[in-house]
Amino acid sequence: MQPHDAVVTLWFVNADDPAAVLSASPKADRGFGRKYLALMDPSWPISVFGEFPLNRSVPVSKGEFYIAGYPGITVVQTLVQDMTVLSELDPKLLDSIAARNVFAFAENTDTGFGGLAHWQEGKIRRSFCARRDRVYEDIGLPEPFESPYWAGERGAPGAGIDLPFDPIELVREADSHWLGVDISADGPDLFVVGYAIDGRKEPRIEPPRPRKDVRSIVYDASAKLGLGPQHSEYDDYEEFPSSSPGMDAGMQARKVADAVLKFSTRAAKNAGRSLASLREKLRHTDRN
Repeated sequence: MQPHDAVVTLWFVNADDPAAVLSASPKADRGFGRKYLALMDPSWPISVFGEFPLNRSVPVSKGEFYIAGYPGITVVQTLVQDMTVLSELDPKLLDSIAARNVFAFAENTDTGFGGLAHWQEGKIRRSFCARRDRVYEDIGLPEPFESPYWAGERGAPGAGIDLPFDPIELVREADSHWLGVDISADGPDLFVVGYAIDGRKEPRIEPPRPRKDVRSIVYDASAKLGLGPQHSEYDDYEEFPSSSPGMDAGMQARKVADAVLKFSTRAAKNAGRSLASLREKLRHTDRN
């Protein structure tokens, strides 16, 4: 991540009680994100690369979006280049969803940059963007939850004129306060879908193979060795045993293995008799 890049997470909120919506660990809809990105820029080659909890995953990289549409709430996370002030966020991103309240959070953990902003009915109410040694933007009055940070009661004191707190810690306090739930990994699962717009191919996910029972496994193995009844020229064999009610896998495996051994022994004896008969015929042929 470049020095002035930042991971920006936008919450478009129309729900009267966002905490109730998010506390229910809502699921994400893959189709919603595709439509959202297609409307933002129809020329983007969109591919899906996964579904996972936003608060338990690594942040997005360049050319990626994490998106989810919940009842009355939309969340979008992406990497924004040259990000120092949230008040100048690209309108294409900021206005991509109509919402009564829009909350934005920006982080660059490499540089310590953190930013938070709140728009209400399209008007900016609060924006604070800073590193510990530099304030880029300070719009509006501090929210009540900010007071302990400005008073130096949270985090280690800064050196000289540095801020008395880590801006990223203030950002994480803001998202939990404004949204009403713990947005950290300790909070409810907030599922999102990951999209790429850089032309990468979607990963191929192989469907799970059906599990075979013990009888099928032994049957297939015996067939490969040519020992199964399906390869026999004789009628004097017993069918493989079927499972009985109450029979566990171990019992079934032993029963099938005994049947295979019994059949293999019988097949060997039959083969021995056939060979002896053939030798006897050849011996009499020589006499003639």
